[in-house]
Amino acid sequence: MSLDTVVNNASGGGPGPSGRRPAGDEGKRGPSRLSARVLPPWAAAAAGSAGLGLGLASWASGITVIGLAPAVIAALSFFTIYTIWTLSVEGRRHAVDRLATALIYAAAVAALVPLVWILVTVLLRGLSVMSWSFLTETMRNVDPRKAGGGVFHAVIGTLEQVGIAALISVPIGVLTAIYLVEYGKGRLAKSINFFVDVMTGIPSIVAGMFIFTFWILTLGFPTSGFAGALALSILMIPVVVRSSEEMLRIVPNELREGALALGVPKYTVIARIVVPTAISGLLTGVMLAVARVTGETAPLLLTTFLAQDTNWNPFSDPQASLPTFIWDQISRGTEPALNRAWGGALVLITIVLIFYAGARLLAVRYAPKSR
Repeated sequence: MSLDTVVNNASGGGPGPSGRRPAGDEGKRGPSRLSARVLPPWAAAAAGSAGLGLGLASWASGITVIGLAPAVIAALSFFTIYTIWTLSVEGRRHAVDRLATALIYAAAVAALVPLVWILVTVLLRGLSVMSWSFLTETMRNVDPRKAGGGVFHAVIGTLEQVGIAALISVPIGVLTAIYLVEYGKGRLAKSINFFVDVMTGIPSIVAGMFIFTFWILTLGFPTSGFAGALALSILMIPVVVRSSEEMLRIVPNELREGALALGVPKYTVIARIVVPTAISGLLTGVMLAVARVTGETAPLLLTTFLAQDTNWNPFSDPQASLPTFIWDQISRGTEPALNRAWGGALVLITIVLIFYAGARLLAVRYAPKSR
């Protein structure tokens, strides 16, 4: 029996109870219900072009709908045209599906556009002041109203402060995550989870106020890069704990159980099996924490203050950093100072990208090899 015969039988054009077709039905076929009308492949592009045209028309004419911007008008026009078109051709179910798909893509674009816009703006404005002298000079004896100076002292301060903060935060955070995943039970684990959640939501300026009050005012230590690193470590620890905890939980329990069944001690299982298996995710989590604190300004303003020259010793005297350098130049308000601020922002983003690229290379290098 052919497919056409099955379709005809299902549509009422098949033979009757006697096995013969009804009179007058010879040579006729009922409509196939296995096919349906669909939008052409260019439907989304056409709807997008129509929405873009309406948005451009709104922008050119200056006419807006209830105060909506031209970009919003273009997006709403696209969704309206696309949904109505799909509803009229394919039906309600396909219209809802296509609308949801379009909204998902639109949300992804809406998240990427500001990021790309920021990166392009920083790149264009930062390259206008970028030079070898800008990277190797400091702001000592530089007039804010004149061009010149550089970020060398701020780069040194940022590297030292973030490095010290990482040396403090990474061991504490990773070991805390190992305890919560491998041993954490009872009130102590619940208390640690509670305090980690609280620390995750602490504003950065509160961490700076705590170090300023406790370390500088109460204990009498001077403002320094180390004090800033302590404030940054308070912000890093909860990020490292939560990211490391999630990566360690991904490791299959079968690996732990198999090693323990062979009589391997638990600490050896953790050090030789669990941590190497999750090393890629652990490094990524550490870099997220580094990126989280590299651009922090408020705690550094309270603990390191401002310096216009290079301070190689992070344990004494004020020390500059890239975030405080950017803040200082913006506060000057002059055109050369604003250009230097954009250059500092570009250097800061570049350092974060270098850190992240290095972490990815290490993750690939030390990740377990599949056979």
